[in-house]
Amino acid sequence: MNEVLYTPWRLAYLVGTDSSRNESCIFCGLPAQSDEDALIVHRGTHAYVVLNRFPYTNGHMMVIPFGHRASLGEMTVEERSELMELGAACEAALRAEYHPHGMNLGLNLGRSAGAGIADHAHLHVVPRWDGDTNFLTVTAGTRTVPEVLSASRSRLAARFGTR
Repeated sequence: MNEVLYTPWRLAYLVGTDSSRNESCIFCGLPAQSDEDALIVHRGTHAYVVLNRFPYTNGHMMVIPFGHRASLGEMTVEERSELMELGAACEAALRAEYHPHGMNLGLNLGRSAGAGIADHAHLHVVPRWDGDTNFLTVTAGTRTVPEVLSASRSRLAARFGTR
């Protein structure tokens, strides 16, 4: 008999009823929410850090400029600078808190480049461990993330000095 892995928190997103998913830009709307509800780890001057609601691994964060910009070229110098500085801070927080073996940092600019939200650039920061990919993602289209997002948010926010 096959085991069943239930992921009920994804249903609202898949059927389009997730309250955080709407016609306006989700990244522009997140800062209006509480840090806990939006999973915001840190707010800077020009950008903020948020946990990905549908992470590849525990601690998958994104650095997002407050300004609605589709590319690095559209960002101000200050936005680009803070994007990278916060990316480095995310790397340090993840290394201290989760001890990953490696890390992926990347921008997907445009839908054809893999951007799920193409009109608001964001930097993904994904901790990686030896052997962290497994058959479940390939065969079942499902990821296993052993820590709930609220716990990850609390751990990482503390590393940034945020509550």
